[in-house]
Amino acid sequence: MPSFDLHQFPTDEKLAQAVAEQWVSELESATSKPSKPYCVALSGGRIAKRFSSAAASLGKTRASLFTSVHFYWGDERCVPPTDPESNFALAQQLLLEPLGIPQNQIHRIRGENPPESAAAIAEAEIKQRAPLTPEGQPVLDLIFLGMGEDGHVASLFPGESEEAMQSSAIFRPVVAVKPPPNRITIGYSAIAAAHQVWVLASGTGKEAALRESLAPEGKTPLARVIRLRAHTKIYTDIVVK
Repeated sequence: MPSFDLHQFPTDEKLAQAVAEQWVSELESATSKPSKPYCVALSGGRIAKRFSSAAASLGKTRASLFTSVHFYWGDERCVPPTDPESNFALAQQLLLEPLGIPQNQIHRIRGENPPESAAAIAEAEIKQRAPLTPEGQPVLDLIFLGMGEDGHVASLFPGESEEAMQSSAIFRPVVAVKPPPNRITIGYSAIAAAHQVWVLASGTGKEAALRESLAPEGKTPLARVIRLRAHTKIYTDIVVK
């Protein structure tokens, strides 16, 4: 049966700090097996900025924790990697550069390429290191997700067709309901296959979406993620009544 842990915090700063501390603790256990790559997919958004800064601050004195960590992204906007809208640009500035992560451990989605090409390259790269299920889905160690005011995660928005939602594509182009419209997103099947999924749901105006997402019959993309997985962790500064 699907389940989730709900961790609530009084502020987004405390949320980001707590998640960063837990991630560093996870890495301390995971990197005790250095021969195995640790594959993580990052997210974008405002709370990702706070998390990235907090994680970089904690990690600066623990460089050895990141020697086997390979960084991927759950979604990307179709913009160049230096564009302010780029999820890669956010992580590069606040997390990867401060930690001195080598380029061969960074696997950004090439948002400047045609969307189909960018999705195909991202799929090929993730299959090079992450173990695969019998169905060919990569098993990431951890996927970070944010949540929008409509309950969307990555660039999986409400209103998609059932065919799109059931697609086994690891990455696929999508047209978002808000700018910038053209994006590449990880699919539901890849999210379902991950060892861990941590959702950072932060910000005003999202109370109704989070409440619906946590309901057994919720219709949001986050609700679908929760139903597809055996367990999901949700960290929030939103008061859920």
